[in-house]
Amino acid sequence: MSRTVVILGSTGSVGTQAIDVVRANPDSFRVVGLAAGGDRPKLLAEQAIELDVEVVAVAKPSALEDVQLALYAEAQGRGYDRGAYQLPKLVAGPQAATDIAGWPCDVVLNGMTGSVGLAPTLAALESGATLALANKESLIAGGPLVANRAKPGQIVPVDSEHSALAQCLRAGTASDVRKLVLTASGGPFRGRTRAQLTQVTREQALAHPTWDMGPVITLNSATLVNKGLELIEAHWLFDVAYDAIDVVVHPQSIVHSMVEYVDGTTVAVASPPDMHLPISLGLAWPDRVMDAGPALDWTQAASWTFEPLDTATFPAVDLAREAGRAGGTAPAVFNAANEEAVAAFVAGRIGFLQIVDTIAAILAEHSPASGSALTLDDVAEAESWARARAREMTA
Repeated sequence: MSRTVVILGSTGSVGTQAIDVVRANPDSFRVVGLAAGGDRPKLLAEQAIELDVEVVAVAKPSALEDVQLALYAEAQGRGYDRGAYQLPKLVAGPQAATDIAGWPCDVVLNGMTGSVGLAPTLAALESGATLALANKESLIAGGPLVANRAKPGQIVPVDSEHSALAQCLRAGTASDVRKLVLTASGGPFRGRTRAQLTQVTREQALAHPTWDMGPVITLNSATLVNKGLELIEAHWLFDVAYDAIDVVVHPQSIVHSMVEYVDGTTVAVASPPDMHLPISLGLAWPDRVMDAGPALDWTQAASWTFEPLDTATFPAVDLAREAGRAGGTAPAVFNAANEEAVAAFVAGRIGFLQIVDTIAAILAEHSPASGSALTLDDVAEAESWARARAREMTA
């Protein structure tokens, strides 16, 4: 197995860990393109020069010069002659990631954060490459668009929960599946009541008990919005009805998700919480990468616990389920309203509980466009409205 890879979001958490996988398996993967926002030009340059990529995309045009200078400096620092070394092609602007998502390669890993990842997702699918998808917002905002564009088996999930479900689903046929069970750590506030969450601070909400993630994903985990997004994502990835997708709290984050079959069998995937493993599967699917992540130590005593989700304290999952059933642009509004509400919380303008309350209020006002005729313009218009309305509510 030898595959060429484009990594979108290369300087983020998923992107840097994907490069770890590539670095450890140089005979299996070769990175040909990188895309990033441009806030970390030195890291992006280091990645590009080390991996000898063909193209680098930068979302912020203002960061282009910084990235170019960083590339020259990195090349010289590694002993390359400035005149002789061929620097990668540079692409800049809001469409840059979309442009290189169609770059000739075997696999596009979309590790971008936010609904800006939708257009690159569609471009990758259009190119015919395998899409290793860590950008769940692509399916939240544009589920019907993505589903209509994707060929069977073209999308390989990278989120640990959906990677686990994809593995579990190998155990039977689609008609054998009774339900999908997504596991949730419960976040840093598991076991607290709604009243106890009124005084939550930004620092407390960013202290995830298990995973090391970016601030937006960490806050989404604290509110359980992340699990709501994953529920919608699971619906589109596996074509399973919303009523047949459950969420259970599993604080140890060892069992990453489960599939219950019609005969009463439940198949689960268990491993230590380490994103290198699902990333490696995303890049190599359906093959496995040797020693991609640590294995469980079965010689040590361990206890795993499971408990029902407290939907009264954490209503985000039920709210996401309602948005998913409404269809059309409702999930996009859910996601966009959340991103603005999270930003307002981080800025200190609203309290922790108001994040999900804001989403609920905006969804109640929204009349979703039809899912059957959904367009990118519909999604963009709905998101723009939701963001503006959220900013008004959280000002």
